[in-house]
Amino acid sequence: MQYLEGRKYVVQALFLVVALVFGTRLFYIQVLDGSYKLAADRNTLQRIVQVPYRGLIYDRNGQLLVQNTPVYDLMVVPREVKQLDTLRFSQLLQLPIEEIRVSLRAARAYSRVKASPLVQNLSTPELAAIQDNLIDFPGFSIKARMARSYKTENMAHALGYVGAITPAFLEKPKYAKYFPGDNLGITGLESFYESTLMGRRGVQYRMVNVRGIEKGAFRGGEFDTLSIAGQDLHTSIDIELQKYGELLMQGKRGSIVALDPKTGEILALVSAPMYEPSILTGKGMGNRYMELLNNPERPLFNRPLMATYPPGSVFKMVNELVALQMGVVTPETGFDCNWKLVRCTHRHEAPRNLTIAIKQSCNPYFYQVMRASVLRGRSTNRFEDARLGLGEWRRQVMSFGLGDKLGVDMASEKKGLIPSPDFYDKRYGYHRWGYKTVYSLSIGQGEIGITGLQMANVMATIANRGYYYTPHFVRGIGQGGPLPEYAQRHVTTVDPRYFATVIPGMQAVVDGRGGTGNFASLAQFGISVAGKTGTVQNPHGEDHATFAAFAPAEDPKIAIAVFIENAGFGGTSAAPLASLMIEKYLRGKVVRKNWEYWVQGSADKFIKRR
Repeated sequence: MQYLEGRKYVVQALFLVVALVFGTRLFYIQVLDGSYKLAADRNTLQRIVQVPYRGLIYDRNGQLLVQNTPVYDLMVVPREVKQLDTLRFSQLLQLPIEEIRVSLRAARAYSRVKASPLVQNLSTPELAAIQDNLIDFPGFSIKARMARSYKTENMAHALGYVGAITPAFLEKPKYAKYFPGDNLGITGLESFYESTLMGRRGVQYRMVNVRGIEKGAFRGGEFDTLSIAGQDLHTSIDIELQKYGELLMQGKRGSIVALDPKTGEILALVSAPMYEPSILTGKGMGNRYMELLNNPERPLFNRPLMATYPPGSVFKMVNELVALQMGVVTPETGFDCNWKLVRCTHRHEAPRNLTIAIKQSCNPYFYQVMRASVLRGRSTNRFEDARLGLGEWRRQVMSFGLGDKLGVDMASEKKGLIPSPDFYDKRYGYHRWGYKTVYSLSIGQGEIGITGLQMANVMATIANRGYYYTPHFVRGIGQGGPLPEYAQRHVTTVDPRYFATVIPGMQAVVDGRGGTGNFASLAQFGISVAGKTGTVQNPHGEDHATFAAFAPAEDPKIAIAVFIENAGFGGTSAAPLASLMIEKYLRGKVVRKNWEYWVQGSADKFIKRR
């Protein structure tokens, strides 16, 4: 027993000695010897996010429009900033001290331990000037990324722009994969196709020492992932046509939309006044954006998609087609040009049939056409009869893509308005309005509102004899085609045979003797244009001018709508502009320089050349 008792003490003593040895060694390593801490400090794990190349954007002929160019951001981790010499730092960055302090406060407010951008969009020369000195400023680092640059001075509203993600966006689940300093599409195609263009980020883990020198991949790159570049967008825009449209709209307010009626592809989309897309890039972008935003001409406003106007006489085509479908008129139907019903724009031959009525744009004729469509004797109560008739009329009008978003691949599209019976009930009271309350709709006036895109789509629908494809900008994504929804055909409620009856009148508008759109004629080139002029009443100033058309009438390749604010009669301002655009697209060049002078406002030069 004594022997066993002695062994117990020996074992206990042995364990005690071992514990003392380990304890002493740990104390030495952790407290007395700094070599291990130094080694840990000198070799840290750095997570590097690889931002992929953003997809490029091309026009329909393969011309590059938008590319990437390298820029650099100065990042800061506030917790790692030690005794910052703000005077020297401001001199290095060539920025005011107060601006640096404000940026640092913003970084601390976001996170003290996460990196966020202090200065963005440093150029390569600016980077070279500061990079070697950053070793004296712990907590600061350089992050390389690609920024957008433009090979065109046009198409700003359609392309949109890319900007840094805001703290408010970062809080939303939708943007969970983004980090401070990341860029994303803000407007236009850049925004709509953001997920397609941005690609997928990669991650690399690197061992670096305290001086920032890379010591190699962590575990041989076992945990690294490769970035995947964004897909390119191949747009349907003809950049030469776009450029020409913007030239013709210089000094004006309004829009041009040109479509390929056979596909719904947008050939040109001009919003005037316009600006160069490069304005919203690089340093000082925020200040330049505010200048555009505060400009009273509203250059940031995407008029073809967002501005809704009464369409004027262009809408008479839709009104007539609905009436033909209802069976209340025929192409041979004639009405008196009765000015007691509504004033006509000018004296003209009697509208004995549809072709003459369209050619002369007779207001009383189309007043009576819509009256026949709405007042059909469905109720002995005249108010209820008007209410029922307007509801059916509206249903068929909306099948032309009016009164709702068409679904173009851009987020800013507006619905427009085709008033419903409920709309008038709210305004006037139930059974307190009749046809005389709403008759202005028959000539495209009153409460009705459509966008330039919708107006062009109506022309595409007539060109196709009753159907349309949703207008879209992108005809190809990567190596594939457009989004599947843009290959779907939308059919109106109007029988295709009725469309053929309105086209001769539209051709007479342009090429017929005394037609309201003679200035749009391309007969000298053997091109038949089917179109319709419009003059939109404007209670706030001079009337707006519209013209919509398609050509060639027999085999349409382009449908176009032009809207010019405060330009007066559509036949003398919008029509010649549209004809120049059609000539440019179908013939590849414009030889009628006298018309260019006219459209660009140089009437004196035009007269001299005559």
